[in-house]
Amino acid sequence: MASKPIRRVVTGHNAAGKSVFITDGSAPHIYQRSPGSAVVTALWETRSAPADNRGNAEMSQAQHTLRPPKNGTVFRIIHYPPDKLRLAAIKKEEAVDDGSGRDSATDRNNPRHAGMHKTDSVDYAIVLAGEIYAMMDEGEVLLKAGDVLIQRGTNHAWSNRTDEDATIAFVLIDAEPLL
Repeated sequence: MASKPIRRVVTGHNAAGKSVFITDGSAPHIYQRSPGSAVVTALWETRSAPADNRGNAEMSQAQHTLRPPKNGTVFRIIHYPPDKLRLAAIKKEEAVDDGSGRDSATDRNNPRHAGMHKTDSVDYAIVLAGEIYAMMDEGEVLLKAGDVLIQRGTNHAWSNRTDEDATIAFVLIDAEPLL
């Protein structure tokens, strides 16, 4: 799946302590497990709370991980292809452990959707384009561009039942486990 590169502008400070733009260009960390699966663009990450704004180092990891760092956050944009493509890709990926943490978070026995998963995080999701169903163990809701979902450590999946991609911006915040 080809997705449009996402422009990322990051601010910081110069040696004199003045605010400056430190990067302006395509986000460098893009991840796709296999053809037909979701395309994840990692935009930024924090590794502590409160976040540390010292220095101008790249904070996004080159390797995609599902969960945010302990006491940290992750900001990413995901392009979800239609389920007719994505579900076949998920089926092919079942036996592959890519180190993202997806395998341990996935609810493989859930009959609702092959993408059901759960993480110890609070996730702010903003639908940027298209439409997608947010699915819980019980119930689902259709989200369209401009809609927001706050996902609080629940078992969930994303189901794109259209013929067009859906694009969602996510901020994941590390949280204490429910149990």
